[in-house]
Amino acid sequence: MLNCQKDHFNIPDEITYLNCAYMGPMPQQSVAIGQEELQKRLQPFQYSRDDFFAPVEILKKNFADLINCSESDRIVLIPAASYGIANAANNIDFSKKKTILVVGEQFPSNIYSWQKIVEHKGAKLNVISASQNPERRTELWNEAILDAINEDTAVVSIAHIHWADGTLFDLKAIRKKTTEFGALLIIDGTQSVGALPFDVQEIQPDALICASYKWLLGPYGLGLAYYGPAFDKGTPIEDNWINRKDSERFENLVNYQPDYKPMASRYSVGEQSNFIYVPMLNASIQQLGEWQPNRIQEYCKNLVSKYLPEFKDLGCSLSSESAMAFHMFGIRMPEGIDIAALKKQFDQKKVFISIRGNAIRVAPNVYNEEKDMIRLLECMKEAL
Repeated sequence: MLNCQKDHFNIPDEITYLNCAYMGPMPQQSVAIGQEELQKRLQPFQYSRDDFFAPVEILKKNFADLINCSESDRIVLIPAASYGIANAANNIDFSKKKTILVVGEQFPSNIYSWQKIVEHKGAKLNVISASQNPERRTELWNEAILDAINEDTAVVSIAHIHWADGTLFDLKAIRKKTTEFGALLIIDGTQSVGALPFDVQEIQPDALICASYKWLLGPYGLGLAYYGPAFDKGTPIEDNWINRKDSERFENLVNYQPDYKPMASRYSVGEQSNFIYVPMLNASIQQLGEWQPNRIQEYCKNLVSKYLPEFKDLGCSLSSESAMAFHMFGIRMPEGIDIAALKKQFDQKKVFISIRGNAIRVAPNVYNEEKDMIRLLECMKEAL
């Protein structure tokens, strides 16, 4: 069992940070590595040709291990989730199948590219909204998604868990249905990968897109993506030198190369060798590999589960534990709650948390302790 890992972070005792879904605090060791690399930029003559490539390959391998991907060349570096989604969206054939299936109030980075496809390629967007039944919200929402997948579905683009309230989507069932109808499955793992187990070989997504600054505990401005065989022959949204074949041979770069590196490498962003961010993210992912997402999820469950009945006693509604991800979940407030009074309580007790509509989004991690849950509960009791 994983113990509290607060000593890896710089979070003062008087602060209750339950907002990793907003931005994950970076481990101190990752920040220290970034500071070392920043100092190194004072003397660029220290960098060798290998520095452009070797750290990236290590990062790809470590992320591949984290998601149980056997081929690290299917991992690429991206600057943002929107970039990764755009690479996928622009390489899907909509000549025969027209429907793009998404869920209601999906994060914008996983919407705008699809809206552009609708505008320019004659596709159509099918938005599956959440059930209004608070007790069976997750179950009914998943059923509606499955019912909507049919012979005209070209792609389902969905998160593992909903960014606003933590609704857990049944990716196994969705993958089975998309396979039945020959549809692609694009997953936004930004709010799950790192704290919730994700197995590429089990789910078999066609693409997995992850910003790193949340649950991967990485820097803002660098992310990671997996692209499966369906995208091996696609056209990337940008043309850069480093994802082309033999780009390691600097002396040969003027002999322009039409071929890309193997598998998904064509989708990697230019300047992927980011000498500061890559080592920082690599340190964080190595740490996550030691902690292990299944143990992180167990830690969060042990931290919050005994307080769930108390939230319900206050008149709040939550998903059932069997349909919940414990690193991020929504507490839906009762009718008539004074949100301003609740925010005031959070501010007074230095509880950092997100409010989305009438739901509180609780997002703990391995640095949180029982006293953090007690503070949260106290704030809600006083506001209610």
